[in-house]
Amino acid sequence: MQLLYTVNSPYARKVRIVAIEKHVDLTLNEVVLSSPDCPVGQHNPLGKVPVLVLDDGDALYDSRVIVEYLDHRTPVAHLIPQDHSAKIKVRRWEALADGVCDAAVAVMLEQRKPEAQQSAGWIDKQFAKVTAGLTALDDDLLKKKWCVNETFSLADIALGTALGYFDLRFKSMQWDGKYWQEKFPNLAKHYGVLVKRPSFKQTMPQP
Repeated sequence: MQLLYTVNSPYARKVRIVAIEKHVDLTLNEVVLSSPDCPVGQHNPLGKVPVLVLDDGDALYDSRVIVEYLDHRTPVAHLIPQDHSAKIKVRRWEALADGVCDAAVAVMLEQRKPEAQQSAGWIDKQFAKVTAGLTALDDDLLKKKWCVNETFSLADIALGTALGYFDLRFKSMQWDGKYWQEKFPNLAKHYGVLVKRPSFKQTMPQP
């Protein structure tokens, strides 16, 4: 199986971490989306990463579909619970973490435009989503070792990749003079635990 990815995509990183945790071997193919010969469009009509190209040539996307496929490849340490209630809780965490990423990516793309073409209103709207999402995640994590049922799961992976992306792109951002680690202490503590795992170390975003 071949994974088409970009090194700083939080969604692709989520897939890579799941593969490592599940001991699933993937051939990693780092791509440049802006390159004329980028292969992503041949496998995903939306032109987005990650894309998992299976041995038979079929392709899976997006990250939520890929991680579920990988989690069922082997019985080793299921990251998506088999119990329906627990599974829904994990998926809810993943949805919110991915939503924070969506908003953060939107801000980053807007800020890459020439200053005269940027929309301050759009940026403020997306940052409001980031703040609301991080606040909810921080509140939900209070006094917990792991996000769901005190067991490491996809919820923790999704949260960790979202925080990793935010720390990469918006490390200097402040809320009333507080950096994100001070504003969201529960998230900061959890992130400090996650980054010590080999799967997180091996997939760390590049500045």
